[in-house]
Amino acid sequence: MVNDRREKPRMTVCLDATWDGAMGNSFARVTDLSETGCYVDSMNETLNGEILRLKVKLSDGDWLELAGEVAHSTNQVGFGLRFSTLDELQLNKLHLFLEQLRTSGEEQHATLERSQRNHEQ
Repeated sequence: MVNDRREKPRMTVCLDATWDGAMGNSFARVTDLSETGCYVDSMNETLNGEILRLKVKLSDGDWLELAGEVAHSTNQVGFGLRFSTLDELQLNKLHLFLEQLRTSGEEQHATLERSQRNHEQ
């Protein structure tokens, strides 16, 4: 049995994102999200313990800027990010978005814009 140490439940999402870390910046996709962290699909390398900034495009088109520490990573797959140093505005925006997902009954509420554009062509 796997010991899941997460403090808050994760919501399944599919959100465009960019992140800035020691190796530069990268486009990515956030595939699950909670009040304390997220999982980021990314082909670019991160280091465990690295502090980075993450910008997530919410389903309404607004951007949520977050910061955190890489908790674990798998090269060319992605990484888990534990949020840190979030101010009250960031926490409120994150909480509101998660609450909207919970009450909508659809966790996969947001979509990846690039994928939509590719399917339309």
